[in-house]
Amino acid sequence: MTQGADILKKLAELESLNDQLQAELRELDRLMKEVGFTEGISTLKKAATEVLEEDPET
Repeated sequence: MTQGADILKKLAELESLNDQLQAELRELDRLMKEVGFTEGISTLKKAATEVLEEDPET
């Protein structure tokens, strides 16, 4: 393969991976909202940060 073809192949792989990760993030966000984190992942991150700040040993 030429360098250009290699780059295009890698780009396609990265675009596919990006699509998969975005889908996973959307699903996780939806699930977090469903279980009570009102803003989804951002609320989960805030809660986790607060827990760690209260007890940094965990």
